[in-house]
Amino acid sequence: MLLRRSLAVSCAVQRRTLSTDAKKLNKYSTILTENKSHGAAQAMLYATGLKEEDITKPQVGIASVWWEGNPCNMHLLDLAQEIKTGVQDAGLVGYRFNTIGVSDGIAQGTDGMSYSLPSRDLIADSIETVMGAQWYDANILVPGCDKNMPGCLIAMARHNRPSLIVYGGTIRAGSLLFCLHIRFTDEDRKDVLRKSCPGPGACGGMYTANTMATAIEVLGLSLPYSSSSPAES
Repeated sequence: MLLRRSLAVSCAVQRRTLSTDAKKLNKYSTILTENKSHGAAQAMLYATGLKEEDITKPQVGIASVWWEGNPCNMHLLDLAQEIKTGVQDAGLVGYRFNTIGVSDGIAQGTDGMSYSLPSRDLIADSIETVMGAQWYDANILVPGCDKNMPGCLIAMARHNRPSLIVYGGTIRAGSLLFCLHIRFTDEDRKDVLRKSCPGPGACGGMYTANTMATAIEVLGLSLPYSSSSPAES
């Protein structure tokens, strides 16, 4: 009973804070950073490197769909760091976090594709979870591959906080091999495979990733011109 009452009081304080601080940029994080009853949370934030002048700054969660095993996503951790630097230069606190992803290009034609669509919901769930649990005031999402895009959009709609998508960009053009009546050796084939994908970036065509990135930009939900920017630009 005592626990229930304590939770009820805490929830009431949170609702009152959100309603009275509607115009504050740190209207969500203030629940943890300016409330004396959340001293433990403040102590842990100091442990992450925050200074006294940082503790009440608005906090931005920077969610990148980064992992090394896919050219669409391999560069997103570095891009997220660039974004964090920009967030800090703007006088805000940026915290990076990651979520999972699936490469349709690698998994296609195998049972691995059965995990592709579920990855969309895992991405949405994990971003929503971090944003809700950590009380971040805003969200910058950094997708790079097919199901990353709708997963990020779903998360944005759920947590309903100021958000922006920064697309990881498309891959540079690589080698092509067309065989009609010309014979080519197995070594020719291997050489093309080694040079078809020359670095980071999403599949170089109007496939799911670039198409979704274009639609998201048209909707005004992403950084302007990011849908047509090469990953290595």
